[in-house]
This record gives sequence, structure tokens and C-alpha cells, in this order.
Amino acid sequence: MSSILLKAAPNRWLTLTTVALAQLMVVLDSTVVNIALPSAQADLGFSNGDRQWIVTAYSLAFGSLLLLGGRISDLIGRKRAFIIGLIGFALASALGGAAPSFGLLVGARALQGAFGALLAPTALAVLTTTFTIPKERARAFGIFGALAGAGGAIGLLLGGLLTQDLNWRWNLYINVAIAVVAIIGAVAFVPSVLRTGDRPKLDVPGTLLVSGALFFLVYGFSNAYTDGWGAADSWGMLIASGVLLIAFVLWLRRAPHPLLHLSVILDRNRGAAYSSILLSAIGMFAIFLFVTYYLQTTLHYTPIQTGISFLPMIGMLVIAAQLGTNLLVPRFGPKILVPIGMLMAAGGMVWLTNLGVDSTYAANLLPPLMILGFGMGTIMPASMQTATLGVDRQYAGVASALVNTSQQVGGSIGTALLNTLAASAATAYVASHVPATPAILAAAAVHSYATAYWWGAGAFALGAVLAALLFRRRSQGLSLSHAPVPAAANTPAKANEAEPVLAH
Repeated sequence: MSSILLKAAPNRWLTLTTVALAQLMVVLDSTVVNIALPSAQADLGFSNGDRQWIVTAYSLAFGSLLLLGGRISDLIGRKRAFIIGLIGFALASALGGAAPSFGLLVGARALQGAFGALLAPTALAVLTTTFTIPKERARAFGIFGALAGAGGAIGLLLGGLLTQDLNWRWNLYINVAIAVVAIIGAVAFVPSVLRTGDRPKLDVPGTLLVSGALFFLVYGFSNAYTDGWGAADSWGMLIASGVLLIAFVLWLRRAPHPLLHLSVILDRNRGAAYSSILLSAIGMFAIFLFVTYYLQTTLHYTPIQTGISFLPMIGMLVIAAQLGTNLLVPRFGPKILVPIGMLMAAGGMVWLTNLGVDSTYAANLLPPLMILGFGMGTIMPASMQTATLGVDRQYAGVASALVNTSQQVGGSIGTALLNTLAASAATAYVASHVPATPAILAAAAVHSYATAYWWGAGAFALGAVLAALLFRRRSQGLSLSHAPVPAAANTPAKANEAEPVLAH
């Protein structure tokens, strides 16, 4: 590395503040809307079967377009991509806040996800190239990661406060204010970096194939609720997803400028890490969605009380993540920690299945939430660090984007699939308990949540098995840091690759 690269960038800490603010907005938006969802449903009148699209539209667009967002950032420049992402996210948020119908709200959420997919990898790239001195870079990424992790708790609190004291629409309007501040900071402090080397090219066929595969995958799960699991449309979409995914892999093997190099994911440790992140996201998104509904519709909590109720879980997650990052991961490695975290989370999900209409927060809900938080905090640091271990610098950005993609795809699948299973369970419960009195309807809702918790526990249990089998022993895993993925001869090195950071 040249001495020019090691020179400290001016205003770098103000750049960090700007980038962290943008990342906070993206992370916050994944939880702030969950708190507002019951109020939005009552206002716009959409069904239980449709409600997951408010979450899924955002996460699907975000997850499926992340790799493209990183490539666009390379193509047009980081500062320009960062500002475009902020402006687009703000406009989409304003559109969603003013949405008079369910369809327009879903469309606005999808636009938020698309611009978020440009914003998130660009923010990481700006941070990476701004902080070139190793000690300062470690400090900057530590601050950035801590703020990203706290974004979930901030979103829960802010979502409850805005929904209760103002209106659910302010959960979207708040992004406009945050984005304006971040845009001013970006114009003033984010450096413009001159491009060196060949201009990267967009992999349009690869982008279309993988985006189509992810769309049909989630849409197929969602369609199963309205048309049934035996419907031709449901299975047709899932089959189409599989075909497109296979075509995407085949295309990557021959593409001159592939969206993703297979060498990044074919490593055993990295494959295990991405699988662990995806499966844990399925359970994590189910917790936020169904526990939110349980607190507000069954226990009759206000939105702000609902947000506060999640704080102990977030606190345990932060504590476990700090222990893992600083103490446990270096000592034991992912092969030990990830299965333990998965089993803890599975146990917490099973505990949630015991909730009833007469349960209390302190005695029945708080203990499993804390266990789930500690389990997730044990899973994520080991998985995220391993996800980029041994990757050559020119592919570090792709590997980091895949961490976000795994989370968002897992969240999309989990939200759609578990909501479908829960809604079907509620319908079956009411059909077998006639007449449908208010007490029966309340019991049906709790029963539907329990069904989702059981499936979430199954996802964590599967994650424990896969992690135990796939992760290499610690000594083998560490050797990867000295065996980077070889660069493809026909792919230009990327100048602004990002390092792994805890992201939403």
C-alpha cells in the first residue's frame, strides 16, 4: 500500500458521522415499520395475508439488489452513489408516508429497499477508503458496527413513540429529516475519489436472473396463503425461482464480468457462514413480526410499550455480540459458537410457543426474549467475521454484500413463509372451534403465533446442524486468512471494497 493511501483523510471523523447516520436510517427502517404495522393495517384496511408485504417488499428489493448496488457504486463513484441513494431513500419514504392505499405503500417500501441497496454497500465503501490507517480503521468500524447494532433498538423505541404520539406515517416521514442531514454531510465531508484502473461493467443478465429468482421465491410463499399450498401458481413460482437460480449459477461460470464470483461462496467456511446468517434471519424476523402483534393485539400494549418490551432482547444481543467479538470468537471459533447460539435461539422460540391469551410479559415473554437475544448475539459475530475470511481484497465488497443479502433474503422468506403458515393455522383453528366468538378468535391468533414460533425453532435447529457439520475446526478456519481467493483474470479489481460490518 502506498504512502498516499496511508495518509489520514481530512474530516474523516465527520465523514464517519455522515456515513453512520445513513446506515442508521437503513437499519432503523427495518424495525420502525414493524411497530407501526398494526396501526397501518387498521388505517388502510389490508388483510393479515397481505401484511407481510410491507416488510417483504423492502427486504426483498434490498437483498436482491445489494450486489448490483455495489457495482453501480463502482461505476458512477462512491460520493455520487451515496448522495443518490440518500435522495432516493428520502423520496421513497415521503411517498410511503403519504400513501393512501396498501398498493402504493408496498411500492414505496420496495423503492426504499432499492435505494437502500445502493446506499448500504456505498456507505461501507466510503468508510473503507476514508480510513486507511489500521488503528483508526478498526476504531471507525467499531463505532459504525455498534451504531448499526443499536439501530434496531432505536427503531423499536422511535417507532412506538411516533406511532403512539403522532401517526404511523411519521415512521416513514422521519427518514426525510435524517436523509437531509446526511445529504448535507455527504456534500461537505465525503471525499470524491478519482477512479484508477479499468471501469467495471454491469452484469445485466446476472442481475436480472438473481433478482427474478428471489422475487418468485418470496412471491411463491406468499401466494400459498391466498391460493393454497397445492395451487399451481404457488408451486409454479417456486419452480420458476429454482430454474432462474440455476440459470444464474450457470451464467456466473461463463460471464465475462460476473455479478458474483462462485469462488466467494464455494468455500466451506463462508458457505456455512452465509447459511447461518440466512437461517437465523428467518427466525429473527419472525420474532419481531409476531411478538409485535402478540403484544399489541393480545396483551393490548401501546406501540411505545411494545418498543420498550424488546429492549431487554436487544441488550442481550449487544452484550453477547461484544463478548463474541472480543473474547469468544478468537478463542473458540464459529464451529463451536454458532451451533450453541442456534440452539439457544431455538430454545427461546420453543419457549415462546407456551404463550397464551392470559400470559404476562415479565413471567412468560421476557425470559425467552432474553435467551433469543443472547443466542442471536452469539451467532452473528462469528458468522459475519467468517463470511469474509480469506477473501482477496478485490472481492471483500462482494462478500460483505452477501452478508446483507443473506440477512434480507432470510428475512423475506421467513416473513412470507411464517406469515402464511400462521394465517393458515389461525383459519384452521377457527374452523374447528365454532362459533367464532371473540375468545375463540383471540385464541386462534395466539395459536397462529405459536405455529410460527415452532417453524422458527426448526430453522434455528437446522442452522445448528449445518453449522456443526460445515464449519471447519478453528485451526483449519484460521488458515484461510493466508489463502485468499484467486483473482479472475478477466475481472478488474475493485478499488472501494468494504470490510464486514454488522448490518441490518
